[in-house]
Amino acid sequence: MSQAGKEKRQGAVKQITSHSNPIVKEIKGLVAQRKHRSQSGLFVAEGLKLATDALEAGWQVRYLALGPDARENPVAQKAAATAKARGALILEVSTAVMSAMTRKDNPQMVVGVYEQNILTARDINPAPNGLWVALDRVRDPGNLGTIVRTIDAVGGSGVILVGDCTDPFAVEAVRATMGSLFHVPLAKMTKDEFKPFAKAWPGTVAATHLKGSVDYRKPEYTEPVLLVMGNEQKGLEDDMADACATLIRIPQVGQADSLNLAVATGVALYEIRRKHLEL
Repeated sequence: MSQAGKEKRQGAVKQITSHSNPIVKEIKGLVAQRKHRSQSGLFVAEGLKLATDALEAGWQVRYLALGPDARENPVAQKAAATAKARGALILEVSTAVMSAMTRKDNPQMVVGVYEQNILTARDINPAPNGLWVALDRVRDPGNLGTIVRTIDAVGGSGVILVGDCTDPFAVEAVRATMGSLFHVPLAKMTKDEFKPFAKAWPGTVAATHLKGSVDYRKPEYTEPVLLVMGNEQKGLEDDMADACATLIRIPQVGQADSLNLAVATGVALYEIRRKHLEL
């Protein structure tokens, strides 16, 4: 979380009518540029559902922008009141200004700016029945968002981003999580940090790999489990695979060359969590 999030701020309401307002420019930069998100420690999430999820999960809100439709919406007004009480600046804007901020012709009625929260290897203390997913150089924000959403659905513990990954706080990735971003811890590691981390893992470390000879349904998966998945195009690098005790494969009988990364991760996650999942 950014240093600014540790400072006590006074909530307020501000009307903005100009596209050239500095806050509008700041939010536009957060939407458009990873560099700006990284330097500021902030990110944008669009929509009332995500605003509600973020507030319920206790995330720090910097700005909450409300379009005209939100001013008559009781859920939006409750979210605004909660955010203001926590020190957020509530922005009342026109549809045109909201479109300028989000670069969309049909923007959502609510847009929030939140402080990022990323763990390191030192922050991870796996619970006895935990399940983490490590993603090696995941590049597609839709895949990343879907995996975050899926590990949330199976009651997993979190997602570790290894190496040069897509930005989890890009608007596309945030949208694909459908709010699960605010419930699933994220961590970042370099490859050199991850390999000793995996070697020291107290339970099963399983990775999907072309050299895998074990059907993904066969291992015992001693908890806590660390599931390691490779890059969309190149798969898991050999030195990363060497850090994993169990190399698994998902059988295929059709003509497809491979499964989509998010689909393959979901298939493995549901198998690993089978004993925990009941209707």
